[in-house]
Amino acid sequence: MKILSIDNVREADNYTIKNEPIKSIDLMERASKQLFYWIKKRLKKSSSIIVFAGPGNNGGDGLALARMLSKASYKVEVKIIKFTDKFSDDFNFNLKRLQEIKEITCEEIDDVKKLSDLNPDAVIIDAIFGSGLSRPVKGLAADVIHFINKHTGVTIAIDVPSGLFADEPSVNGISTIVRADYTLSFQFPKLAFMFPENDQFVGDWHILDIGLHPEFINDVKTKNYFVLKRDIIANIKSRSKFSHKGTYGHALLIAGSYGKVGAAVLATKACLRSGLGLLHVHIPKVAYQIMQISCPEAMLSIDRYDNYFSEVPDLSMFNAVGIGPGLGMEQQSTMAFKLLIQSTKLPMVIDADALNILADNKTWLAFLPKNSVLTPHPKEFQRLVGKWQNDFEKIEMQKQLAIKFGIVVLLKGAYSSVCLPSGEVYFNSTANPGMATGGSGDVLTGLITGLIATGYSSAQAAIIGAFIHGLAGDYAAKKLGQTAMTAGDIIDFIPKAFKKISN
Repeated sequence: MKILSIDNVREADNYTIKNEPIKSIDLMERASKQLFYWIKKRLKKSSSIIVFAGPGNNGGDGLALARMLSKASYKVEVKIIKFTDKFSDDFNFNLKRLQEIKEITCEEIDDVKKLSDLNPDAVIIDAIFGSGLSRPVKGLAADVIHFINKHTGVTIAIDVPSGLFADEPSVNGISTIVRADYTLSFQFPKLAFMFPENDQFVGDWHILDIGLHPEFINDVKTKNYFVLKRDIIANIKSRSKFSHKGTYGHALLIAGSYGKVGAAVLATKACLRSGLGLLHVHIPKVAYQIMQISCPEAMLSIDRYDNYFSEVPDLSMFNAVGIGPGLGMEQQSTMAFKLLIQSTKLPMVIDADALNILADNKTWLAFLPKNSVLTPHPKEFQRLVGKWQNDFEKIEMQKQLAIKFGIVVLLKGAYSSVCLPSGEVYFNSTANPGMATGGSGDVLTGLITGLIATGYSSAQAAIIGAFIHGLAGDYAAKKLGQTAMTAGDIIDFIPKAFKKISN
């Protein structure tokens, strides 16, 4: 699914109005019906609903929604926030229709003192500002937002929470942004929804299809995408009837050190679940018995040192290399990693201590094989690129890293972002907070390494790997709950995740 800029969204609206064709007021009506259907499924008829409407088209959506809810026998009040005397044409049209319904209480607010205390059980609909806001909110609108944020009941924002910028940082105006429990966004997610700094405002967001013109959606260019199951299904390879283990590639994992053999076990088990044909794991001597017992399907390459990685095995038989889980940062390991970079053009998956070694030796980034995949969590990413002021700056630093060195950078977290050397960013739609546990990243490293060896491009492997990893975590959370989940639970549900998208 494409993530469009607000300028592109306006173009989509205008293109639909011109080429469907449809009047703007009728497109607003269609959007409001989708809001109504979503709310009707979730709110009891006894619910008390208060719509806060601004003077623009976002307010027009709110007025149309209020009319539909009232006709469905909901108790609805409307507060028109009059911080200007200029109202959009579609707002005025819907206001006139609303005023014909006697059951709705409609009040103009030109001073926040006119707002009385709200019933704690009331549901607030935020329709003050739309997604086109370009400067921090001040004056009456800011006062009303403060009033809304004191409410202890549920708040639902239309399109975006009022006060939030969709395409740029909102850090200078965070005190005047509605803190919504739910955000109902039209047709496309907003880029701002992808970032941790905005979670406190956006809450649980949902996309409502309002029927914007498919021709425009197909043709419009964007660098940002939100990955859904249908996107993954379209890229999953089928297995041939006459295939054999050699058909599906041979991967090398370099992992483990004294006290960190578990990371190697987790990465290995996940790699074996990727559809891979053959796997070698290069480990220090101390890990031999543990790996032989834990992962009998894997072949082992044993380092000359007892406790850590110090030498690069023969790479001629492999299709992909993954390195980092539990690796340690001994001097011999650092130098062996440098030799590995110099010795292969195979795409590498680099995680954990291998990333920390890179962070200490940033000049080595230029020598990484093209289309290698880096999988940092935020702290590891910060060690690589430095600090950022906000999440929009962070994503730009991720793009610069990927473009400059011709690599894929997968920044882990909620909506993990996969940035390609082209500068395109794919945000993952699966995963949950239960996956914030030690070893989860090792599982992802093994999974992506196996996918590359199987024949997927590095970009495909990173995007598919992140999705499958998150989906397996979602299945684990559904069965076990988030609190007690472990990384091993994610591995156990990888087969179910693959089965889901294969079907």
